[in-house]
Amino acid sequence: MSAIYIAGIAVFSVIAQWLAWALKVPAILFLLLIGLLLGPLTGQLSPDDLLGDLLFPVVSLSVAIILFEGSLTLHFRELKGIGKIVRNLCSIGMFSTFVIVALSAYFILDLDWRVAAVLGAVLVVTGPTVIAPMLNAMRPTQDIDRVLRWEGIVIDPIGALFAVLVFEAVSFVGKGEVLSHTLIALFSTLGVGISVGVVAGWITSALIRKEWLPYELHKFGILALVLFSFTASNHLAHESGLLAVTIFGIWLANQDDLEIDSVLEFKEDLSMILISSLFILLAARLQLSDLMLLDAEIFIFLAIVLFIARPICIAISTYNTDLPLKSRILLSWIAPRGIVAAAVGSVFALSMMESQIPDANKLVPLIFTVIIVTVVLQSLTATPLAKLLGVRQPSPNTLLIIGANHVARAIAKGLKEQNIDVYLSDPAWENCKMARMDGLPCYYGNPQSEHAERYLPLTTIQSVLALSPNRHHNALGVQYFSHLLSEQNVFSLRSSTNHAKANKDSATFLSRQVLFGEQGYYAKLSSLIAKGGKVSATRLSEEFDWQQYLEVNKEAIPLFITTDSNNGESQIRPFVIDMKKPPEQGERIIALQPPKMSVLKEPTQSKEGPTSVGEKLSQ
Repeated sequence: MSAIYIAGIAVFSVIAQWLAWALKVPAILFLLLIGLLLGPLTGQLSPDDLLGDLLFPVVSLSVAIILFEGSLTLHFRELKGIGKIVRNLCSIGMFSTFVIVALSAYFILDLDWRVAAVLGAVLVVTGPTVIAPMLNAMRPTQDIDRVLRWEGIVIDPIGALFAVLVFEAVSFVGKGEVLSHTLIALFSTLGVGISVGVVAGWITSALIRKEWLPYELHKFGILALVLFSFTASNHLAHESGLLAVTIFGIWLANQDDLEIDSVLEFKEDLSMILISSLFILLAARLQLSDLMLLDAEIFIFLAIVLFIARPICIAISTYNTDLPLKSRILLSWIAPRGIVAAAVGSVFALSMMESQIPDANKLVPLIFTVIIVTVVLQSLTATPLAKLLGVRQPSPNTLLIIGANHVARAIAKGLKEQNIDVYLSDPAWENCKMARMDGLPCYYGNPQSEHAERYLPLTTIQSVLALSPNRHHNALGVQYFSHLLSEQNVFSLRSSTNHAKANKDSATFLSRQVLFGEQGYYAKLSSLIAKGGKVSATRLSEEFDWQQYLEVNKEAIPLFITTDSNNGESQIRPFVIDMKKPPEQGERIIALQPPKMSVLKEPTQSKEGPTSVGEKLSQ
């Protein structure tokens, strides 16, 4: 029966993630709902009976991996560039939230002071996996978007580390030892956790740099080292393991010459599996009797968390900055708690219940109550509030180009010259480096990853152009962004005419948005650009219409049509094979011109049939 339950949890995890993907809402809502349905509401799943004595080790090791993955994104060099507000939010703002929530839990909920302190520490962490889909739907102005995204990214590991330190402190104080012994034990735990994390990071860095650990074993080897570091640190000093793996991840993240992107991508996938399964298990552990322990005072506590703690945090963090008042108001409302708070809090609760600390059984129900209320309430109200305050971005106007190869860069530069915003993405560092040298913004990594969801400016993306020479990369991009942006805003380039059948059978061409006509495939564009072809623009007029343009520029490959709107911004649409509406007077044609060819040539008669989308449109 255990195998059936474990398989069922895996299936329900996938269902929850699929529903979140289909409805574009945080997955945590469906994971919570499934866990509550299987656990306290129907009694079909009992994690304690299912895992027995393995429950605490499984939860602890899962949380260790989740915290390690989160800490891999914490780069010290990025902390310098995120601005004063985010630094304040993750320091004095975080501490103010901790103090207000902890005191409220102690005085209003009448919790044991140790449980109140741990609850306050856990609830400082907002959820980046919850905030990202919320921001994509809300589309706030850049200052709000930037602050909330970076707060979620940075406070994830920092807040978790802070919660670990608070938990360790109250654990030692709670043993009734004299202050000197408590401080010695606390600093011993800190010393062991930091030392094990640094040693593990140094060993891993050496193994990768000296190639003693082959590339094929990077993912498995680092995972094994994470688990070993966690258990070894806990063996040397009680409850120091979470600190050790957090320091381990931060160490690796800040090694400039260390290639760990494949490891990060693997950890993202593993974290998704663990987070989904773990959340269902933790929600299923809730008992109706535990939920009944929460009396009417919980509403006062929630009001303080929502309407006092967060606004004070924002007021302190934005003091003496030029952030507009309306932006501060929206920031004061958005602070959903997520996976990390639930996972870390559950580990602490299990440990505190083993130590028979009063009110420890209330910790998890309280955390889940705050998660449910903040996620549901803020997801439903964030967009209307942003509209009311007038802090939503205008319609997206940036083209995301999948690929930063020389074809993509040439097209992007041509678009940029026409004042059209572009953003490139490529998993190859050399391509990204060349793009950035050309002054083009480029995301280094997989644009479909969870990491990209945090770092790519998705709220500004109008359309996606898949310009990779690899048709499988294009197919994945089309499939992912067709759902995110709708199919009519996603376009793909064929790799070559030789791949016509394979292309038509792939997801790339299911969108029917095939770029640049019959002759506009990657190999042809690449050849023209390599020979000196340039991307240029020509405006159509009454004296020089679309038909004349085709006669003069027979060898050009039309790429885009741009139109100047009333607000001064350029509206753009790509040429596609099945395009029905030809360009009109006043519009500009952006095309790839062959080498040593001017935009205007003397008309010549063509004996060939139509080969480009332009010639098809003219007929």
